[in-house]
Amino acid sequence: MVGVIPAKTGTVSSKDYEDLVLKLHDIQAVKFGEFKLKSGITSPVYIDLRVIVSYPDVLLRVAEAMWDRVQTASFDVMCGVPYTALPIATAMSLQHGTPMLMRRKEVKDYGTKKAIEGAFLPGQTCLVVEDLVTSGASVQETVAPLEAEGLQVRDVVVLIDRQQGGAARLASQGLTLHSAFTLSFILDVLVAAGRVEAGLADATKAFLAANQTGPAGATGAAPAAEAKPAAAPAPRRLAYEARAELAKNAQGAELFRLMARKRTNLSVAADVESANDMLALADAVGPHICVLKTHVDVFDTWTPDHAAKLQALAAKHDFLIFEDRKFADIGNTVVMQYGGGVYRIADWSHITNAHLVPGPGIIDGLRQVGAPLGRGLLLLAEMSSKGTLARGEYSAGVVAAAEANQDFVMGYISVSPASWPSGPGSPGLVHMTPGVQLSAGGDALGQQYNTPASVIGERGSDVIIVGRGVIAAQDPAAAAAEYRRAGWEAYEASL
Repeated sequence: MVGVIPAKTGTVSSKDYEDLVLKLHDIQAVKFGEFKLKSGITSPVYIDLRVIVSYPDVLLRVAEAMWDRVQTASFDVMCGVPYTALPIATAMSLQHGTPMLMRRKEVKDYGTKKAIEGAFLPGQTCLVVEDLVTSGASVQETVAPLEAEGLQVRDVVVLIDRQQGGAARLASQGLTLHSAFTLSFILDVLVAAGRVEAGLADATKAFLAANQTGPAGATGAAPAAEAKPAAAPAPRRLAYEARAELAKNAQGAELFRLMARKRTNLSVAADVESANDMLALADAVGPHICVLKTHVDVFDTWTPDHAAKLQALAAKHDFLIFEDRKFADIGNTVVMQYGGGVYRIADWSHITNAHLVPGPGIIDGLRQVGAPLGRGLLLLAEMSSKGTLARGEYSAGVVAAAEANQDFVMGYISVSPASWPSGPGSPGLVHMTPGVQLSAGGDALGQQYNTPASVIGERGSDVIIVGRGVIAAQDPAAAAAEYRRAGWEAYEASL
């Protein structure tokens, strides 16, 4: 429950501003991750101020913080930029008695056909209220119809200036921008409060500096697109280290850290015939991998001694164990399968996975066993086999379940998360993709293969899972080293 910020009508103090930043972060109005913007670039930060309408206390403090910034400005009326700024302008008007106008975003072809609604006189001065500014385009779209009605506009107030050129663009049009916060101020407050790592804040500031909007043209026309990137390339994904700080599951965070310190995003699928073969393979490829994926139910023999030796190898070579069990039963059944039986998977495997066909109860069942042991769960959102039914609406349901259960769900088995309608999702969730070889193709049983460059660079995954490309090689260790290099190069190229 977000604490109530007391109403205030006097001067807003520095601490008030800092407290408001923390409240905005609490209600997820400020988010960090990988977000595709209208311009097509991927931003490490996303500001969603539409949510403040659900928190009246925060809305009031937002209005007060913005009002405090225009104490030296002179105006007769105010107008909120539709739509997010309308409730902010309303709160400012109610609190301080300044008349408010509304701009119609869609002018009707019937009735009065007005673009500006409200009571005003030509020659009056109007303050424009906006939630945030990037390039200033949306502000200019409101200024133009106000001026067409004979109103004068000299000042614009926003809650957040993203510091991407909007203030300079508006200044070139004779408009003074007043902002409650700059994005840099927000980052500094969140770092000081331990909410955001300094590395992520620095990366975000670098992104802002590299993605400035262009200067206004000689005619003063609004820019064609909000936040058009400059020539400098934008970061396309967050580094593993930064994503470790955003992971809510302990194993998910550890996997991101492990990949960063070991410089590998390779998982080898130990699809061999015996437990002893698996142990030999693990010792050979261990120095090159972040995860060893197992299928212990194919072995004729599995004992606690095999499990102990595998755990020792994981500690020796610094990798995680992923038993690819693909649980798919009701909650009560998976509790017994995961924690008991011959294999006692939860005792030795850091990670396991499940289909969501039975519904979210399967997550609850596996969590009951795995969470006390600090384990992590991957959900199968997509599969790499030809004709798979794991796609579309099913995949969307998996994503929703993962997002809602990040304490135990650490990520996905996926094929092309970059193509999902919502993108790869929360950056604290990892994507692992099977069916990877150095050359694309398929086999007679429908397995489809993609290259490391495609899986990491184009499809947006994080971990490549390689089976036959390593285990069928004459020298599995050398093959693992080659895949490790290819996977890591693809990752570095995508930053």
